[in-house]
Amino acid sequence: MAHLRSRRRFAPAVPLVLSLTASLGFLPTTASAAAPAAPASDASARVYDGPELSYVVNTSADRRTIESVRRAIGRNGGTVVTSYDRIGVIVVHSANPDFAKVIRRVHGVDSAGATRNAPLPAQSTTDLGTPKALSAAQLADAKKSAAQGEDPLEPLQWDLPAIKADKAHEKTLGSRKVTVAVIDTGVDDTHPDIAPNFDRSASVNCVSGKPDTADGAWRPNAGESPHGTHVAGEIAGAKNGVGITGVAPGVKVAGIKVANPDGYFYTESVVCGFVWAAEHHVDVTNNSYYTDPWYFNCANDPDQKALVTAVERASRYAERKGTVNVAAAGNESYDLAADSITDPVSPNDGTPSDRTIDPRKCFDIPTQLPGVVTVASTGAKGLKSSFSNYGLGVIDIAAPGGDSTAYQTPAPPAVSGLILGPLPGGTWGYMAGTSMATPHVVGVAALIKSTHPHATAAQVKALLYAEATPTACDDPYDINGDGKVDAVCQGTKNRNGFYGRGIADALKAVTR
Repeated sequence: MAHLRSRRRFAPAVPLVLSLTASLGFLPTTASAAAPAAPASDASARVYDGPELSYVVNTSADRRTIESVRRAIGRNGGTVVTSYDRIGVIVVHSANPDFAKVIRRVHGVDSAGATRNAPLPAQSTTDLGTPKALSAAQLADAKKSAAQGEDPLEPLQWDLPAIKADKAHEKTLGSRKVTVAVIDTGVDDTHPDIAPNFDRSASVNCVSGKPDTADGAWRPNAGESPHGTHVAGEIAGAKNGVGITGVAPGVKVAGIKVANPDGYFYTESVVCGFVWAAEHHVDVTNNSYYTDPWYFNCANDPDQKALVTAVERASRYAERKGTVNVAAAGNESYDLAADSITDPVSPNDGTPSDRTIDPRKCFDIPTQLPGVVTVASTGAKGLKSSFSNYGLGVIDIAAPGGDSTAYQTPAPPAVSGLILGPLPGGTWGYMAGTSMATPHVVGVAALIKSTHPHATAAQVKALLYAEATPTACDDPYDINGDGKVDAVCQGTKNRNGFYGRGIADALKAVTR
């Protein structure tokens, strides 16, 4: 389950010390793009007794074609869970082991593929872990360092001045008319740093692949990852005299839960998340994950190709509706512009094996989708984090995501090189990863949208890049000081593989 982009590979959370394992991801006449589910199957349909899997079936967005394909789905042992007709994506469950192969031959089907390897529901053997909450003594010490006007834990947030967010807050905290959505493991809206800014109307549970708007459905359940709550606080933690301060503490934040109880981010859930954001006036989405079960989805595999198509259609739909989509680059120190990469973790819900992929033909989604802002991580010294993926032409921008204090030590009064944020249940703790860098960029994008309320998604992205602080390559890059080059940065000061256009700048976002 290595999909979250915090410091551990599953990375729902990272304790006070870093781990080097990964992690950190329509009917024209209706309000929602999800059409009602079709009847389970035709009366004459054959009964199959294989393991039930979930599929996406991609068609043209033509009503007649969609209806024809839905009938074919029923005839071949499929049950339509929901249908996003405006983008031509149908979510299906089937116990027919040949379902994808058969349905791909149906007229009107562009692509189709299984979204998972494990039967419904997927089972996980991964210990998610929990970041360690700040102790009472640590809270008391932090409060002593807080200056007038600062939230009690703000002195520990070295990441805010790293992007000039503290200076930006002197001018504005952001607009209440701007909403960001955290597409993640769920958000605890009862947390005192999140509750004042929470947008219930834009929040939802998309785990099944179709929206569940029951009250509190967007929250993480007991034992589930705190990842989404931490991310939400980093973006929009209220400046209210409690806990931490977010990058854009005056904007609204919504929770779109897409991770199932075992922590998997499957395609149908991610599609639902983007479509929901598109149709509920979300200005920016945060995507600190990769879509399971494949770290990279290869176009020459018919199943994986279908997953890429479905998520790309959903993310493009959101952008056409005005949403800026921002995603984490990942934590494996991969050069995403290299000729080849060894992926040892896919499929993470089946039997993974080492496979060599071409990152120009196999894609981390949504990170490498067209139009998505791809974020690399920096540490307290402003260098690329030891774990952050990189790549010229892939990385768009960088922001603080933390690093081992042994590599990048913050200046006092900060005591950790990781990123401090809220945890479910009203506490705070440290995490690190490109998962934590992404919400900093999302916060800056929200400040840009606050300053330029009529800007399109393309214009917000253009300002985000133009206002970033150009940062030259580190040559050589020897982050652990052992005399060996740990990664090679290519490009110019204004655009390179480590920092893209540079490090996000919150102050410029509110002054230009």
